[in-house]
Amino acid sequence: MRNKLLTQLVKLRHQLNQHIKKLSNIRYLQRSKTFNFLLSLTAGVIVTTIGITTDWAITGTPTLTYKTSWIGNTFGSGNLRVQNNIEAMYVAPDGTVYTNSHWDEAGMEAAIYKDGKVIGAIGDTHGWSRGGGKAVTANSKYIYIAMTQGSRGKTDEDYPPEGTTWHCVRRYDLSGKPAPFPNGRGWDKSMLITSTKSEITGLATVENELYVSDFAANQIRVYDPDTMKELRSFTVANPGAITIDPQKNLWIIQSKNGGNPAKILHYSQNGKELPQQIADIVEPTAIAIDHQGKLLVAENGPRQQMLIYDIKDQPVQVGSFGCKGGIYAGVAGEVQDLKLYGLTGVGTDTSGNIYINSDGFNKSGTDLRKFSPSGKLIWRSLGLIFVDNADADPKTDGVDLFTKQEHYLMNYSKPAGKQWTYKAYTLNGFKYPQDPRLHTSPDGTFVRRIKGKPFLYLTDMYSSFLQIYRFNPATDGKIAIPAGMFVGTNSGDKPFLTGNWPPHQPEKGEWIWRDRNGNGKFEKNEYDTSKDYPYIGGWWVDSKGDVWKALRTQDGIRHYPLQGIDAKGNPIYNYSLMQKQTTPKIFNDLRRIEYFPETDTMYLSGFTVDHPAFGDDTGVVGSEIARFDNWNKGNRTPKWRIVIPYDTTGKHEVSTAAMSVAGDKVFAVTVKTAEVYVYNAKTGVQVQQLKPGPEVGSESGWIDIPYGIRAFRRSNGEYLVFVEENWKGKVIMYRLAG
Repeated sequence: MRNKLLTQLVKLRHQLNQHIKKLSNIRYLQRSKTFNFLLSLTAGVIVTTIGITTDWAITGTPTLTYKTSWIGNTFGSGNLRVQNNIEAMYVAPDGTVYTNSHWDEAGMEAAIYKDGKVIGAIGDTHGWSRGGGKAVTANSKYIYIAMTQGSRGKTDEDYPPEGTTWHCVRRYDLSGKPAPFPNGRGWDKSMLITSTKSEITGLATVENELYVSDFAANQIRVYDPDTMKELRSFTVANPGAITIDPQKNLWIIQSKNGGNPAKILHYSQNGKELPQQIADIVEPTAIAIDHQGKLLVAENGPRQQMLIYDIKDQPVQVGSFGCKGGIYAGVAGEVQDLKLYGLTGVGTDTSGNIYINSDGFNKSGTDLRKFSPSGKLIWRSLGLIFVDNADADPKTDGVDLFTKQEHYLMNYSKPAGKQWTYKAYTLNGFKYPQDPRLHTSPDGTFVRRIKGKPFLYLTDMYSSFLQIYRFNPATDGKIAIPAGMFVGTNSGDKPFLTGNWPPHQPEKGEWIWRDRNGNGKFEKNEYDTSKDYPYIGGWWVDSKGDVWKALRTQDGIRHYPLQGIDAKGNPIYNYSLMQKQTTPKIFNDLRRIEYFPETDTMYLSGFTVDHPAFGDDTGVVGSEIARFDNWNKGNRTPKWRIVIPYDTTGKHEVSTAAMSVAGDKVFAVTVKTAEVYVYNAKTGVQVQQLKPGPEVGSESGWIDIPYGIRAFRRSNGEYLVFVEENWKGKVIMYRLAG
């Protein structure tokens, strides 16, 4: 009964609106405020008399409600959240963890952690040609970090001359504020210039001495930590991370040199090389002394463990921490407390608690953990997202989410930011060293089911390629196995990708690679080649597994029908069966494409004849989105056209970065304000606007990628809308009522 009355109410409101519009068109009545007021009052009285309250607007469009959440970072708002990467770590006796990295989008290259919380940022490491580094240490008074300072042109303040970079030790107090010293350099006199040739690779302190690895000069330099004056130096080839044992002697990681493997060397304080060394280690990346005087080494080779050495005499390995094989032990890729991956930091406090940071491979993200002496996980801080977005597995109704390297399990009954569990890390660089994720920077994920099997498709910030991954739980657990790749045509007569990867790449044109023998390697007989217009607007993979490509030209739509799945589980595509389709005449610069075979509906975006681009506004959706019904039947007349926010001034203050269609909604997100515009997919009418809620501090960074928004409609009608937020290292998730 209630639904019937609601229908009648909406119909009555619509009729009243039409009558009001007709009467209002009579010119003399337009001038009568009293008349318009009485009409509105009459409509309101009739509606109120029916006695039903709804959330519907006067047009009959639902007022959509939404909630904001996030995935991929332990903390969703504020300046103190888990940084993008931790490339170096020092653990103080009381369990305070000091970190450093080359880059963090929001300027927290170096930070302070304790008890599972981010308690401070080590400040002023970002902007003004500054960056962090890969070494950090502290004593009872100061923090010392490796950093870089580039030139700033002509300025009255102390900066390097043009073309010069300072590689510095910068000193801070224990709260993270710069601590100047006499003869210090930089704008605030807190920098010690160690080199202008290469970065600092190690730092350590003991009593009244600070040790610095000057890699370019093959020197260990020793400074007074209070005055920052150099006391002495001595020669060590390729010095890296440093730690100091209870006898005040140094243990130094010696980096690989040509064909020579890495080693851990032993030196006195005065620079005498001591006979003890550790040579049977594949890839040592971090080093520390524990509370009992034992040497801890992060082994980032196939073992993926923290190795423990007794160093009272000749070093002897007496233990290890973490599962042998790390994340690839047991079910490969499955996240568990003691499975490590990409180690960059180790240490202990005076109570014997163990701290380990995993940074993944190719800087996949921060995974900082504290364990009890017995190996029980105490806390974990995660910062897994950087220039990335999520997509939902359609088979599990959005319970499983994937980003380019991570797999999350969702529980939507939990509070905002608590709904995600880090389930798996899907990259295995040991088994698949040619995995494109190790050699490129993908950032947009499509999850598709083809014949019931899951596949990941990844593209990048410039829409220059489309990578394909398959899964085989029986042989590879949770790992995404390289299966295929599309690249575009180079604008010159050159290979599309520069460098030594991938092997056997065609010398010119474009290509499709398929892993025909299933070993994940790019081999000579696995390429299909062609040549086409070089400027790509975007990619799309439809629900059948067909690939679509939009080129920024009048003859700009390419359709690659899926030819099946080969014996190794790879989707098959080729140029011989590629279909060329003409761009509808309304567009003069096609940017995005989303096709839905179930309804034969095409959504296209780009700049149009009516609303052209201001200059070459690359990377954005364009000025309009249009829907075309009966696309495969040849229709090229749009059902509707939406003019979306776009730049008309050349200042790029207003542009739309990305679009996504799901269910009966079209979503578009702006570049700088990160506002999501929601349109009715049937009519093109805007029905809602989403902004970051208080759960994420009501803020977001810019949208940097062409697939910075991805929408998914669950079986209960709810929409999940994922939006890239690399500024503070997460993916924002809007939950929108259906």
